Amino acid sequence: MYFAALLARTEDGWEASDTELDDVETLTDLADLAREASVDDDTVLVLIEQEDAWFGVVRVDGEDDPRVYVSNAAVAARSSYGEILLSELLGEDSADTDLDALDLDGTEDGEPEDDGADAASGETAPNGPVGDGEILEDLGVGEKELRALNGDALTEIAEALGASEVLETVR
Repeated sequence: MYFAALLARTEDGWEASDTELDDVETLTDLADLAREASVDDDTVLVLIEQEDAWFGVVRVDGEDDPRVYVSNAAVAARSSYGEILLSELLGEDSADTDLDALDLDGTEDGEPEDDGADAASGETAPNGPVGDGEILEDLGVGEKELRALNGDALTEIAEALGASEVLETVR
């Protein structure tokens, strides 16, 4: 089970909205979705979590390229949404990823759940965090704190940003 939300920074603080990722197939699609939620090209964070197994943060600042952080690449590689984030980070072509072959739990038919193999390439994703560990540094969550998060990481991130109440309204 996934939870995904957008946190858009405004003059008055953060605004949260839950989001459906059904039509998102690439990181570009995800960045475009974030930009639609942006107020005056301010920062938008896309927060994705899969049942405390892994979480991802995508940061979009105006027209800049999105910045991405994934808490556990090996686990996320077995997830359709994780594959979207990892395709950019690990340099794989997301167009080669067959998202339709994934079950609802995010694993491929017949794929062992603990092998860490990337469905698109057959390569093993790193066991642990990948991406921009400083993605939230200027917002009060340093790399060390980000890497130490587990469990309900999105709530802890929202608390650090002062956005826990708005995030809870969309949970």
